[in-house]
Amino acid sequence: MEIKRPLAFRARPTKLDEIVGQEHIVGEHGVVRRMINNGQMFSLILYGPPGVGKTTIASVIAENFGINRFKFNASTDKKAQLKEIVQVSINYGALVIIDEIHRMNKDIQDYLLPHVESGNIIMIGLTTNNPYHSVNPAVRSRTHVLKLKGISEEDIIKRLKQVNKDFSDELTSSLDENVYSYIATSSNSDIRTALNSLEILNMTFPHTEIDLEMTKKVLLKPSLSLDKDEDNYFNILSAFQKSIRGSDVDAALHYLARLIAMEDLDSILRRLSVIAYEDIGLANPTVVTKMDACARACERVGFPEARIPLSMLVIDLALSPKSNSAIIAIDKALEDVNAGKTPKIPNQIINVANFEDKKKYIYPHDFKEALVYQQYLPNELKDKIYYEGKNTGKYERALNNRNIRVKEVLKKKL
Repeated sequence: MEIKRPLAFRARPTKLDEIVGQEHIVGEHGVVRRMINNGQMFSLILYGPPGVGKTTIASVIAENFGINRFKFNASTDKKAQLKEIVQVSINYGALVIIDEIHRMNKDIQDYLLPHVESGNIIMIGLTTNNPYHSVNPAVRSRTHVLKLKGISEEDIIKRLKQVNKDFSDELTSSLDENVYSYIATSSNSDIRTALNSLEILNMTFPHTEIDLEMTKKVLLKPSLSLDKDEDNYFNILSAFQKSIRGSDVDAALHYLARLIAMEDLDSILRRLSVIAYEDIGLANPTVVTKMDACARACERVGFPEARIPLSMLVIDLALSPKSNSAIIAIDKALEDVNAGKTPKIPNQIINVANFEDKKKYIYPHDFKEALVYQQYLPNELKDKIYYEGKNTGKYERALNNRNIRVKEVLKKKL
């Protein structure tokens, strides 16, 4: 039996005009098109989600310049392979496409960089991670970084129909319009996933009119961009926290659902703990207890049941009053300490009566409301205010009232 390469591989564009969804790079005014039209090559890093055309764009660049092309995977390939490539490039020049460039070892970087700098090698790095966070600055500074966008559903449908036409001899089925829409939506902006779906449907139902119900039975579950090692995962966690902070309960539940789909309970609970203290804080401190109870319940029952206590807690957090006064207060205090503002502690606080200052520590519980004038901060910081309460929740309003009363008493000398 003859084994064919996957349709997504065979249908990979060979010309810029066949690439969809990256007009800002390959369109009329795009830097890649200008580079090709002007006949000038320079090193690039292409980054973006899986399946948006990074490898395709690199391959099209290579085809247009017609020089030696090599592929190097920074995760699996060894330095010896790179040395062989360099030996060829010294005499003839070469384009090296480096997959997963964010994983490149330092010794390989050190060997490669002078050859990139001299122009013996043109490097195109491919990564799903943001290179400004994940790629060594020494590598990044020798390249032009281009961000690829997720492909719109309209562009995915356009490409699916074009491939259907180009490969009509083997793609013998006809698809309802809503099937194209379903494939585009469920592929999560990944053109490779969309083409794989198209191929599977045709293999399952050859010479058939395929409707939406048939499609759902075959494709089963949409593609999700939830790889823990990629930027997208941390973007979801960030969007999750920001939605709760912004009190948008529906957005918070949406991002929670994405995280639940990955079944990474530890990361969800860690982030919820941060949110409870950082964003809800003193406006509603009871959520901290609820957070602990939720964590215990989730660990006891696991998924899928854990989604229920998680949902309850997220709704509570999102709609709770918010206060970040605690984090602001401690960060102000840390800023002073880190700036070297650590003057001498007042003698009475450390219970030292000496020649300089014979004041003794005054025990607050001996006084009404356990309040009495006494200087606690060092002289240089005695008027410093770190905590400024907010009035977004009943509990912190009570703290504010207490704070006002405390300051009134502590200003009155005996």
